[in-house]
Amino acid sequence: MSKAFTKEDDNAPEIEEPDEPSPLPAGVKNYITPQGFATLRDELKQLRRVERPKVVEVVSWAAGNGDRSENGDYLYGKKRLREIDRRMRFILKRLEVAEVVDPANQKNRDQVFFGASVTYVEKDDSEHTIRIVGIDEAALDLGKVSWISPIARALMKAQEGDVVELRTPGGTRAIEVIGITYSDV
Repeated sequence: MSKAFTKEDDNAPEIEEPDEPSPLPAGVKNYITPQGFATLRDELKQLRRVERPKVVEVVSWAAGNGDRSENGDYLYGKKRLREIDRRMRFILKRLEVAEVVDPANQKNRDQVFFGASVTYVEKDDSEHTIRIVGIDEAALDLGKVSWISPIARALMKAQEGDVVELRTPGGTRAIEVIGITYSDV
């Protein structure tokens, strides 16, 4: 039977949805740059002070309109509140275990470590630049890769001129490090 034809009981307890699964492998620390920490903190603040109060206002208004079983504003508002609360719990947990590592404080700037921007060249002479960041900051489209990703692991501790082996599902390929920088952004 379609859910559209069933009546939801307003007094029924809400089913607790599980938190997002943690992408942190067991025993791995949650390293994060100061910028990444600030971004997560700002997202939490935005959810807590702006988005959640707006949705609570809509849900309160919708609840006053009577029959909640067919009230889209109420149903979708409650769903959005659960999503916001789940995201807030996830961010709080991540911030609690985060270890902020400032790449600007890196003493050995000749080698690749957390926070480094690395320029490398592949066999076909294509040049790429990536920045090694925390798991919560990774954004491949922005050139930010997680420090536990295969390419970051291959590049760790490499120096300019080093050729490292990158293992991928398509096989192993050699990449040469041609530049290492550490910056604030």
